[in-house]
Amino acid sequence: MAAMASKRGALIVLEGVDRAGKTTQCKKLVQALLQSGLPAEMMRFPDRSTTIGQLISAYLEKKSELEDHTVHLLFSANRWELVPVMKKKLEQGITLVVDRYAFSGVAFTSAKPGFSLDWCMKPDTGLPQPDLVMFLQLNPDEAALRGQFGAERYETSAFQKAVQEKFEQLMKDQTVNWKIINASQNIEGVHDDIRTHSLNVINKAQTMPLGELWKRA
Repeated sequence: MAAMASKRGALIVLEGVDRAGKTTQCKKLVQALLQSGLPAEMMRFPDRSTTIGQLISAYLEKKSELEDHTVHLLFSANRWELVPVMKKKLEQGITLVVDRYAFSGVAFTSAKPGFSLDWCMKPDTGLPQPDLVMFLQLNPDEAALRGQFGAERYETSAFQKAVQEKFEQLMKDQTVNWKIINASQNIEGVHDDIRTHSLNVINKAQTMPLGELWKRA
């Protein structure tokens, strides 16, 4: 029994431009894992249920204005405040499927004028390292045709294209296990690809310690 208790869950992240289908695919993956007898839960960032998350939500819904550095640090704080919960669940053997993570925070802020990738990464250095990050690759022009696009602050085609370029720079990081998923195929095709990569990683994660994201020497 002790050996079983030591097996941790995997930290799996789905990233991409807005309207790439991340939330739908996170839900489908959790359902598939549960049906396979694997404990799994979904998380999403920003988590709008916390006090910090409510500030972020008002900003994204264009109900308030915040300075850009402040916004970036609030997004990071929203992730950090949930780290104890994340670690506890992973230690209990629960796989976490996360809709957006630090990579979105960095890509979106660094797409704004005057922000470097390095500055944007610093607040999230030391967060739990994902075992797998799947990037749902979708042309921003195609994303703009999907339902409700434009409802929130960052949903403009020009900005989403800039965000996509920043994601492409982040995907060059060899310390992160990136997989690119073709998100322009049908929902079930996307799900099949995601499920296959996830099952491979869950088995490996059980025997490996949880690392730190962007760990500095």
